[in-house]
Amino acid sequence: MDAKCPVAHGANTQSSESNTHLWPKALKLDILHQHDRKTNPLGEDFDYRKEVKTLDFASVKKDLHQFMTQTQEWWPADWGHYGGLMIRMAWHSAGTYRVADGRGGAGTGSFRFAPLNSWPDNGNLDKARRLLWPIKQKYGNKLSWADLFILAGTIAYESMGLKTFGFAFGREDVWHPEKDIYWGSEPDLMMPSDERYADTTDASSLENPLAAVQMGLIYVNPEGINGVSNPALTAQHIRETFARMAMNDEETVALTAGGHTVGKAHGNGDASLLGPAPEAADIFEQGLGWNNHTKRGVGRNTVTSGIEGAWTSEPTKWDAGYFEMLFKHEWALVKSPAGAQQWEPTNIVEADKPVDVEDSSIRYNPMMTDADMAMIKDPIYLEISKKYHENPALLDDAFARAWFKLTHRDMGPKIRYIGPDVPAEELIWQDPIPAGTSSYDVGALKAKIEAAGLSVSELVSTAWDSARTFRGSDLRGGANGSRIRLEPARNWEGNESARLNKVLAALEPIAKESGASIADVIVLAGNIGVEKAAAAAGVKVSVPFTPGRGDATQAQTDVASYGVLEPIHDGFRNWVKKDYAVSPEELLLDKSQLLGLTAPEMTVLIGGMRVLGTNHAGTSHGVFTKNVGALSTDFFVNLTDMKYVWEPVGENLYNIRDRKSGSVDWTATRVDLVFGSNSILRSYAEVYAQNDNKEKFVKDFVAAWTKVMNADRFDLHS
Repeated sequence: MDAKCPVAHGANTQSSESNTHLWPKALKLDILHQHDRKTNPLGEDFDYRKEVKTLDFASVKKDLHQFMTQTQEWWPADWGHYGGLMIRMAWHSAGTYRVADGRGGAGTGSFRFAPLNSWPDNGNLDKARRLLWPIKQKYGNKLSWADLFILAGTIAYESMGLKTFGFAFGREDVWHPEKDIYWGSEPDLMMPSDERYADTTDASSLENPLAAVQMGLIYVNPEGINGVSNPALTAQHIRETFARMAMNDEETVALTAGGHTVGKAHGNGDASLLGPAPEAADIFEQGLGWNNHTKRGVGRNTVTSGIEGAWTSEPTKWDAGYFEMLFKHEWALVKSPAGAQQWEPTNIVEADKPVDVEDSSIRYNPMMTDADMAMIKDPIYLEISKKYHENPALLDDAFARAWFKLTHRDMGPKIRYIGPDVPAEELIWQDPIPAGTSSYDVGALKAKIEAAGLSVSELVSTAWDSARTFRGSDLRGGANGSRIRLEPARNWEGNESARLNKVLAALEPIAKESGASIADVIVLAGNIGVEKAAAAAGVKVSVPFTPGRGDATQAQTDVASYGVLEPIHDGFRNWVKKDYAVSPEELLLDKSQLLGLTAPEMTVLIGGMRVLGTNHAGTSHGVFTKNVGALSTDFFVNLTDMKYVWEPVGENLYNIRDRKSGSVDWTATRVDLVFGSNSILRSYAEVYAQNDNKEKFVKDFVAAWTKVMNADRFDLHS
């Protein structure tokens, strides 16, 4: 008899979907289950935002300044300065952010994990992280990796002569990959960008919410779209991808110039000799990848992008050298030693050439990428480039501000910023909100709202619409600021302007008379609606309310920037703006995750919102009750009742028919029926359908409702 190994090989190394891959169309709830506190080795009680306030900020900055010029033999610094490498690390950590869903960015330290740690565009940044380990080790729990990545890049610029705009601590690390971020449908990294474009000659046809041209790249291919040099087309794609990352043309040119003023690209070797990326490397590599075990692969022989050379004459100094180099010479397309396409000057004096990273007696040609050539080939970029070239001080300020935005735009409002270098200036992309007040009589205010004659549906729907804009990805939106009454939100289709205007007309005078913010009044009104509905179901409950929200002004609201928060679907109000490639139930999961909801919280909110009659446009789909406006368990009771049969009658419409009489008692959408069809969601629905859980349902609904209403109250939980 052959001996058998007792270990189930692969059982512990396959993906979390290894038991469900046979049912590819099944709704996967993983997006709502990630980042469980059990995976955090620092424990349930650890509060990073409290710990970082005790950090010796001056000591950390001093150590990083010293670190920049203390080259380590195992991975030597170019020209004896790690600035270029640290800037690229910080940039690529922050540069994944996109405005469409607020995901990506540097705020969680997820750069340590796959897929980001092994993207081709992030080649050799594993070395940057490992070089910083002694500093992380020294300061421990008081300094997150997420903060350290960005601080290292910022100090790198300071050490090379840039007056930076400021820096804020407060980014808390996650402890495993972020599964909620869709990076593209391509099965392999660096596949041609046609996968995500309807037409690659039209940059605007890039699939939403994506922002990069290919999987595995941060922005655009430096050799040209699909690796084909075409600066004019590259310019079009740069404009689109940077816009999707919240940058305008001026900021885009400033960032391109500032990023390429220092450091170099690496391609002086044979890329085929590099080993696999970190996530695929052998165990003896100890988390490092792209290693060359055949020939020397460090210093001047490093291969990363395959492009080789520096952009300026003095790559370790912040100066005006980028535009000086770009405008001073004619450029020709050539091949790097590693075979990559790049641009080099056709005629350049020796003194203008940057020196070798290891031997200052050797000089090489500078180079430019297709993205750099776009700065002078695109008419709009050209004019901006000329302006910065003629006024270097203007570039200094523009870049410092753009760098700050790049590295802080996913941190949320300024109230969350920590540390001595937080800029005093208020920036419109931070969605500023004036301080609110709590010095008013909440009881008297409630009485006035109750006397306003608004229905439960009107009260609850308006409060929900105000709060649902919150997204935990970049901590934007929410009820605080009451931007629902301002442009562009006031006229969003999802906010039903006729109903919204009616409610605001009733509530705004009450707010003014009471001295409360409109933001507080809207939330309190929603709470009153929930309390009334609970009472109608026979359960007395008091919905928690904490005053103190402020009211933003129209001048404090960037219409274009805030416009990305417009809802195009809301499963909680049973609405989708149009048919999408993604199913309504998948859209619901996405929205729930952005709101920070767990699967049970999502479930109880759906059931409650349905019986409260809050459907968009007043549709009856999923309103499985004869007592609309009462916070009952009827949605779950009737959903799980086997006296019914369910039949499709449209693309996203179903009849729920009585088996005996044949009568259609209810209609439903996919978002309704998924709570009966999905085995996990049904298990939650059955809890609330039980006879003994009517009070639990109300209690759980109130808790989830309050969580959404307070999601943006960083003054309460930061």
